Amino acid sequence: MTFIELYNRILKAEVEGNLDRELDSLGTYYYDPHHIDCLLHPEKCTPVWRLGDCSDCSDEDKELCAGRCLFEAITIDEKGNAAIDPDKCVGCAECLEKCRKNNLAERKDLIAALAAIKNADAPVYALVAPAFIGQFSKDVTPGKLRSAFKKLGFAGMVEVALFADILTLREALEFNRRVIHEEDFLLTSCCCPMWIALIRRIYKQYITHVPGSVSPMIACGRSIKKLEPGAITIFVGPCLAKKAEAREPDIRDAVDYVLTFDEVSQLFEVTGIDPAELDEDMRDHSSLGGRIYARTGGVSEAVSAAAERLSSGNSMPVRAIQANGIRECKALMQQLQEGKIRHNFIEGMGCVGGCVGGPRAIIDRELGRSNVDEYGKLAQFDTPIDNPYVIELLNRLGFEKVEDLLAEESMFTRDFS
Repeated sequence: MTFIELYNRILKAEVEGNLDRELDSLGTYYYDPHHIDCLLHPEKCTPVWRLGDCSDCSDEDKELCAGRCLFEAITIDEKGNAAIDPDKCVGCAECLEKCRKNNLAERKDLIAALAAIKNADAPVYALVAPAFIGQFSKDVTPGKLRSAFKKLGFAGMVEVALFADILTLREALEFNRRVIHEEDFLLTSCCCPMWIALIRRIYKQYITHVPGSVSPMIACGRSIKKLEPGAITIFVGPCLAKKAEAREPDIRDAVDYVLTFDEVSQLFEVTGIDPAELDEDMRDHSSLGGRIYARTGGVSEAVSAAAERLSSGNSMPVRAIQANGIRECKALMQQLQEGKIRHNFIEGMGCVGGCVGGPRAIIDRELGRSNVDEYGKLAQFDTPIDNPYVIELLNRLGFEKVEDLLAEESMFTRDFS
C-alpha cells in the first residue's frame, strides 16, 4: 500500500466516523507504522517526511537531495537514506521539488485537525492566509468560504489580513523609531518563516536589524485564544513552512494545526461540500495594506504608507528592496554583507511571488497576485490607521494606544536573540 493510498483511506474513515475499524483492518496490509503515527499525530513529525529507503537512488540523486537544502536539514545516514533533521527543517519544500524518486512528502495535518474539529468542546476557528482569494475557484468568495468552514463544524473564519494590519502598525512604529540615519535599516518581513529562519541561522550578525514581531498567523492565533480561552485555531494557507513555524517553542501557544490549501480542497471534496454553492457570510475587517501581504512587495508598501501616516511625513522615507524566493533572499543577504545594499527596508519572501507562490497554492502565482491586488482594492480602508476594526481589536486585547505594540512583553512580540 502506498503512502497516498494509506492517507486517503484514513482520511475517508475519519470523515465517515469509522477510523478505529479502518485502523484495525489495515493489519492485513503492509504499511509503515511510523506513517500512521505521523498522520494521526503530525505535531511529532518534521514538515517533510521520507516515505521509504533510498536504495534506488543514485549517489548523484542523494547529493542533489541533500545539497539543495539551504538550511542543511538533510543528510545521508549510514544506510544511505536521506535523514531530515527536525531542528533544522523549516519546510521550504525545495527537497520535495528536487527528489527525483518522489520519496519525500510534506506533513499532513488534515486527519488530526478533522478529529479535533469533531471532538472539540470549545470553538474551532479557521485562520485563512491573505493569499486565499480565488484559491478554491473564482466563484468562491470570502463569504462563501466562511459558510463552507462553518458547515464543516468551525465556529467561524478569520482573515489573517486583519492581523497583518496590526503587524504593519508595529513594524511602521519600529521603522520610525529605529531608522533615523541614512545608514540605518530594518530586515523584514515578519510573515515569512523561511526569511526569518535564513537570517537567524545563516546571517545571525544581522538579527538586531529584525523587528521583534511575531507573524500575522501567530498574532491571529494568540488573539483568538486570549479572547476565547480554550479555542482551537487552525491556520489555512499555501505554505509548508508555517507547519514548522507553528511548532517553534516560543510561539507554539498560538496555532494548533496548519493546513495547506491543498488539504482544505481535499477536505471539501471528501465531505461533498462545494463552497461556490453556499450562501454569503461576509465579514469585511481588513485594510488594503493587510490584504496585499500575500504577494512580494506588499509588506513594503503597507509599512511605508503606515510609517508616513504615523509620523505625519516627518520620518525617514521607506526605501525598500525585495527578495523574491529563498535563493534570491540568500543572494540579497550576500549583497548586504558586501556593502552593496543602500536601502533601509529589506523585505524577503521565501517563495517566488510571495505567499501566492507558495508550494501548496492551488492557482498560478500571477493569477494569485492579481486576485490579491483586486481584493485589496475592495477594502474599505487603505491603511491600518484608517481601519477602526484594528483599533477596536487592540482595545479589546488590552492595548490602550498603538504605541503599546512596541512593548517587549506584548503578545505580538518575540525575542530573536
